[in-house]
Amino acid sequence: MSDFKSLYATSIAALCLIGMMLFAASAHAAGQLGNYIVKAQPAELIPEANRFGSPQGDPPIAPIYKNDELLGFAYLNSDFSNAVGYSGKPIKVLVGITTRGVLTGFKLVEHKEPIVLIGIPEKRILDAVNKLVGTDMAPVVSGAAKAPQVDIVSGATVTVLVIGDSIVRSATKLIKTGRLGTQGQANVAATAAQVVKTIDMASGEVRDWQTLLGDGSIRRLHLSVADINEAYEKSGNAAAAAHAETGDPADDFIDLYTADVAVPTIGRSLLGDDGFKRLQARFKPGQQAIVVAGSGRYSFKGSGYVRGGIFDRIELLQDGNSIRFRDRDHTRLGDFAAEGAPSFPEISLFVLPADFTFDPAEPWTLQLLVQRAIGARDKAFLTFDLGYTLPDAYLKREQPATIISTEPPSAASPQSSQNPITTAPDDEPLWIRIWRGDAVRIGITVFALGMLTLIFFFQNVLVRRPQVYVWVRRVYLLFVLVWLGWYVNAQLSVVNVLTFVNSLLTGFSWEYFLSAPHIFLLWASIAAGLLFWGRGPFCGWLCPFGALQELLNNIAQAVKVPQLRLPWGLHERLWPIKYMIFLVLFGLSLYSTALAEQVAEIEPFKTAIILKFARDWPYVIYALTLLAAGLFIERFFCRYLCPLGAALAIPGRIRMFEWLRRWPECGSPCQRCAVECPVQAIHPEGHINVNECIYCMHCQELYFDDHRCPHMIQVRLKREKREALSSPSMRAGKGPNTIITAGGKAVSAPGGSVATPPT
Repeated sequence: MSDFKSLYATSIAALCLIGMMLFAASAHAAGQLGNYIVKAQPAELIPEANRFGSPQGDPPIAPIYKNDELLGFAYLNSDFSNAVGYSGKPIKVLVGITTRGVLTGFKLVEHKEPIVLIGIPEKRILDAVNKLVGTDMAPVVSGAAKAPQVDIVSGATVTVLVIGDSIVRSATKLIKTGRLGTQGQANVAATAAQVVKTIDMASGEVRDWQTLLGDGSIRRLHLSVADINEAYEKSGNAAAAAHAETGDPADDFIDLYTADVAVPTIGRSLLGDDGFKRLQARFKPGQQAIVVAGSGRYSFKGSGYVRGGIFDRIELLQDGNSIRFRDRDHTRLGDFAAEGAPSFPEISLFVLPADFTFDPAEPWTLQLLVQRAIGARDKAFLTFDLGYTLPDAYLKREQPATIISTEPPSAASPQSSQNPITTAPDDEPLWIRIWRGDAVRIGITVFALGMLTLIFFFQNVLVRRPQVYVWVRRVYLLFVLVWLGWYVNAQLSVVNVLTFVNSLLTGFSWEYFLSAPHIFLLWASIAAGLLFWGRGPFCGWLCPFGALQELLNNIAQAVKVPQLRLPWGLHERLWPIKYMIFLVLFGLSLYSTALAEQVAEIEPFKTAIILKFARDWPYVIYALTLLAAGLFIERFFCRYLCPLGAALAIPGRIRMFEWLRRWPECGSPCQRCAVECPVQAIHPEGHINVNECIYCMHCQELYFDDHRCPHMIQVRLKREKREALSSPSMRAGKGPNTIITAGGKAVSAPGGSVATPPT
């Protein structure tokens, strides 16, 4: 009995503790505005304001006053509208809005966006968003005006669009609640009295393509080349208009289609019975799915989903909420099952996240972002809307008291939920089209990698010819710098390693990596190289920034710039720095990939190689400083700071072969290779540290040189002595007066003959 009482008391205590934790969590969530509003001054949100009132309501809004006069309100955008960008974390902006619904000011209070990775200062982002200041949102809410757009910042497209869209939609949502107390409010009571529309899950007849297109089940947006050119001309951007699309004006720029495949009739028609069943099995409660198909010269996918896992050219909008799909929401389809459906080069199935508020019975919009390059780094952007309203034939209407859930049925069995949507075996994935379209450049890269493989396998033949070896190496490094680095931008980074590890943890996809051909080829060659030679093939031969360092140092030595050689004790203690940097980055990536990417700017690769020094001056100075250090200490960055080299050295320990040869005399007494190693990777006792070796093969060049390597010099002298003793002239002149000198020549004492064998 006492045990029962003890168990009962413990249970009560646990329930109380859980309740307190839930209360604290809810209080924290409800009090977020209060936590962030202290980061702003009232006048930053509404000019002339001098104090905030206490937050009120849920979601909370805070009155803003000038003395005792109410000027408007402050709120947090993420409380009202979706605001998730590249980082996967909400971008939090304090918004000021008057009682009449006019936007007056913004304050970016928290974000995890890696916008600084490409050298874009935060001020440029804020300047673009501040274009919304002064916008009267009341006409937008009533439908009398179109929602305003922010100016796009090239390189930070998604970030700027997410911030701008969340501000506009959150303001729209706030006004509709009627909490501002003035005009522009929706009649909430009338809305509540309306009937509730839900999807009729009972119907499920299969229809052909033309029927679906004709009744509005599938919606279409068609833009010709002429349409796009005309739109840019009307935009007022002269630079964008000047870069007009070439070709026949009647050609398709993009022919875009979308449909809601969570509706049984549409889903069964487009996906087939099996495909629709597998889709239903994947659904979690509250989830919906749409398909997007396109053809023409412009891809709705873009390249953002390859770089950062996000589809930055399309966005789904509904009632103040928006979402840009990520690669984890995406499944590629080959063809539609509907009879008469045309063939599309791109068909994507997107499953909406369960936490995204979406009502399939209400209208929604698929917004297409069209971009046009107008310079080396600048782009001009336009948006086009593809509206979608589910036909009434698929809906049921109920009174609010008898609301029927619109959630799709859950999976019938755990096994079925694991079956992904499959495509026909002859479907051509997007990555194959990318490879085919870049076949020439890919062929050049493959040829270069093949040549490097031959160099490594026949290295002993090459290093026996020092002059040939030196120029082969320099020419190859120059090719890597110009071609792989500055031309095709195939500079690998520790960010690639972190992304790969993250993909293993969150859902690996080959298509993600195959969509960047040159990067994939390099990683494939590195993987093979790690098994045979360790990290050396990449660090010593395939890294564009490493090539830049070495070539500049070669020039420095040619003009007699003094070379510094650190004492071995100090040099050995500086090695671990790069491993520490990598471990810090790896740990940060587990917490926040975006934060790790920002810290990864310790690599100057983006500045020196990808952007070719066209960047803000702090990044340029940092990169030039490292290159300047490399003029005096060869490959300074590679030796002590490179986290990518550290990341590759770790698996490089599993190499299967020892290709670098050593003599017993190496290290004791001979120190020539250790002294001449460009990166001091040879220990004084003679062994090579493969973790630090860049496989430049200089030690192997010395290994076979019978005029520089002491061991080989002795071998040569003995050989010459044997040849001298066995030569005909030596045999003819040998006798007690014949002497063999240390140089291998035969001389005679007085009265004897002299014989000089060829050397």
